[in-house]
Amino acid sequence: MEEKTLKGKIGVTTENIFPVIKQFLYSDHEIFLRELVANAVDASQKMKTLASNGEFKGELGELKVRIELDEEAKTLKVIDNGIGMTEEEVDRYINQIAFSSAGEFLEKYKDQVSGIIGHFGLGFYSAFMVAKNVTIETLSWKEGAHAVKWSCDGSPEYSLEPCDKAERGTVITLYLDDDSQEFATKGKIEYLLGKYCKFMPVPVVFGKKTEWKDGKSVETDEDNVINSIVPIWTKAPSELKDEDYKDFYHKLYPMEEEPMFWIHLNVDYPFNLTGVLYFPKIKERMAIDKNKIQLYCNQMFVTDHVDNIVPDFLTLLHGVIDSPDIPLNVSRSYLQSDSNVKKISTYITKKVADRLEEIFKEHRDQFEEKWDNIKLFIEYGMLSDEKFCERALKFALLKNTDGKYFAIDDYRSAIETAQTDKDKKVVFLYATNADTQYSWIEQAKNQGYDVLLMDCELDSHFVNLLEQKVKDCRFARVDSDSVQNLIPKEDKVKPEMSDDDKKALDELFKAVLPQGNDYFVEPQNLGETAAPVVIAQNEFMRRYREMSSIGGGMNFYGEMPKSYNILVNMENPLIGRIWAKRDKEDNLLKQVVDLALLSNGMLSGKALAEFVARSEKILAEGTGSCSAPAQEESAPEAGENA
Repeated sequence: MEEKTLKGKIGVTTENIFPVIKQFLYSDHEIFLRELVANAVDASQKMKTLASNGEFKGELGELKVRIELDEEAKTLKVIDNGIGMTEEEVDRYINQIAFSSAGEFLEKYKDQVSGIIGHFGLGFYSAFMVAKNVTIETLSWKEGAHAVKWSCDGSPEYSLEPCDKAERGTVITLYLDDDSQEFATKGKIEYLLGKYCKFMPVPVVFGKKTEWKDGKSVETDEDNVINSIVPIWTKAPSELKDEDYKDFYHKLYPMEEEPMFWIHLNVDYPFNLTGVLYFPKIKERMAIDKNKIQLYCNQMFVTDHVDNIVPDFLTLLHGVIDSPDIPLNVSRSYLQSDSNVKKISTYITKKVADRLEEIFKEHRDQFEEKWDNIKLFIEYGMLSDEKFCERALKFALLKNTDGKYFAIDDYRSAIETAQTDKDKKVVFLYATNADTQYSWIEQAKNQGYDVLLMDCELDSHFVNLLEQKVKDCRFARVDSDSVQNLIPKEDKVKPEMSDDDKKALDELFKAVLPQGNDYFVEPQNLGETAAPVVIAQNEFMRRYREMSSIGGGMNFYGEMPKSYNILVNMENPLIGRIWAKRDKEDNLLKQVVDLALLSNGMLSGKALAEFVARSEKILAEGTGSCSAPAQEESAPEAGENA
């Protein structure tokens, strides 16, 4: 029978080709190598299946995928010794690109085969993103098959002819295009293989291993296998030690510190999912790279953008998820939402909550040691995921300014007696900075109160959440009012002042306060020994300003000027003197206001210099009720209470 070359046009349909052009062929060019290697791995896996079920009785040989690069000729080859194709199969699966050989094979051998990557039959055409010409030389495993060569220059025309290939399998050769010369370098191919193929289930070989000899790097005879065919997530947890998990983490993230702990995922019903998720040690809490979870499909890298698969707060974790049940489009780069994805998301959230609760219950000391690093993650989860929040209320911790940790319910019980206000609300006092709010914290402790340290970026949102979730409680920042007013036990007795006097007091103090803020001057009875002036920020306004600064749909609060409550202690002797001689005590007025500003970190520049000069003058004069001893007595109190 005379051998001849067949020529024809590739059969495509509008329904299939447009998604390819739109989302695949003209998107990320580098994925061409992933797709071609994936097809070669499929062919090898299929060969294993045929041998294991007895259909193929010949010599299986060592199944490998080889990548060969000729930098001078600008050609790249992907070679496998898998099942190969007959002439009919080339016509069907290459020329008629609407079909999927992997899909058909899976259906036929669904009870036996595992690890078939290809689902679409379109990956081969990604070669034309970088090549001006592509050839396929292939010989089928089937008895009596003849080798054939297919070639195409990227147009719908192709040629198909006999060739002299003697070994089973397929060789795909790419003649790289002029504008894709970057893929003709060894470094680039090594990078792509490392990114996409490092865990594929069949050995992927690129060149030979090298060794240092006589002052230079020389090739050995040993194949350079770039992948680990049995990665950690494919093994049972019982087979693994802590060091195995840590070693794998450092392979994925060489520059990262040791992970704090990890979760091994393994489920086969109602969907297939394996993987390992790590809790990273966070150095700077808001400088977090969220794209550190790698998604694989049967050990082939797909993407590190898993936003649609795991809840947003879990994207703070690192690690690997591998599932053949996550639907991908033809490029395998964009995820599509469906019921499986939602089930997987719910499962992962549950597993994370289970693991955290397990550590909390069984290794409380370790949990407390790690809390400062995982606090942001847990608060983020509680704020964004209702189911996780309900679970986390059992194991989330609160840390006080003495460095002690409490479960939320335990803390409420501990402070209930001392910190219940007149409205029967348990008041959780907190500071956001133990140094700058030191005097406020000490005053609260002197009253027998405990103060929490809430220094996480999300805490302004988190305290709002806890006020909703914890029965009969409210949160108050320790500097939001005078210590006497933070947890009122009875109704306050306000100073008796006429409206005209209140207006005069307001004008008197606003005249010496810095410009640019809103001030609310409030006459109060705080006791003779309490500070003359206390500057506080309204809890509601300050909290919502902070919430708006990191998002939360309340930007109008962030745009408002800062507002402060100026609490004027009418029972303090210095205020009595200022008020009685308000037209003659301007220096004393400025002094007590500046002391309050100073202790709040609100005095700087020229105003601070004037305060220092005025203080030196008062100390030097040492006369009258405004003498140094009197001022020295009042200054510490103002500093402590402001």
